[in-house]
Amino acid sequence: MARLVIPEAEALIDKEIKVLDKGFVRLVDYLGGDARIVQSARVSYGEGTKTVREDRGLINYLMRNEHTSPFEQVTLTFHTKMPIFVARQWVRHRTARLNEISGRYSIMADEFYLPDPSEVRTQSSVNKQGRSEESIDEATSVKWLETLAADQRAVYAHYEEMIEGGLARELARINLPLSLYTEWYWQTDLHNLFHFIHLRADAHAQYEIRVFAEALATCARAVAPLAYEAFEEHKMHAVKFSRSECGALAKMLAGETPELDERPMKIFMEKVQRLGGEA
Repeated sequence: MARLVIPEAEALIDKEIKVLDKGFVRLVDYLGGDARIVQSARVSYGEGTKTVREDRGLINYLMRNEHTSPFEQVTLTFHTKMPIFVARQWVRHRTARLNEISGRYSIMADEFYLPDPSEVRTQSSVNKQGRSEESIDEATSVKWLETLAADQRAVYAHYEEMIEGGLARELARINLPLSLYTEWYWQTDLHNLFHFIHLRADAHAQYEIRVFAEALATCARAVAPLAYEAFEEHKMHAVKFSRSECGALAKMLAGETPELDERPMKIFMEKVQRLGGEA
């Protein structure tokens, strides 16, 4: 069977999608696409669909009913550059293959992440994991950015001094901060890429990994547009209710007051609000 060639994906091959101040996402290669998904699905039940409309229907059926294996037939390989703290979140997605630059073999470049002033905010009072939505005054923002930059310069100067003094690279690197940029090749299948995007492009995810997820989404959409459309319809912009939330929703529709504890009620109402929001 000939390799599938998808013009929209070919146009992205080796093109850097700029992310943050010094990072990027680059689609290196891909294997398969929408046609491969439906071809692999047809093996289960015969000849199957023929037209684009039928292919769209089949892909939506697979996504809606969580038949994931046909989506695993499509693979994408990326070259990405990101701050180490983003990489540490990224690598939590273990169903992928990666090869990262090593500070044991290479001299790490003098490249550190500094947030845009608009992203310098205080700790959220409601989200223990993240920053608040409120901006801080310009003077304080500048002060904190200057502190970050000064620390980065000092640590890298010490790193260079140790390297030039003959200290082993694997030891000289150990004080380098999480803001240092790293690079890797990362290969994953479409099903697991969708899972990554679903979690990391969510509004609750940290901004710095969210923008990488959005860049990966651009590549996924180019490789498999029908599958990405189904992913947005049934996963990315869908709302999932638990059993107790379904009961609460039924009461609301009947004009009754839902009975949930304070925290579950807050989560439930956020989902209800999403039902009327823009996807």
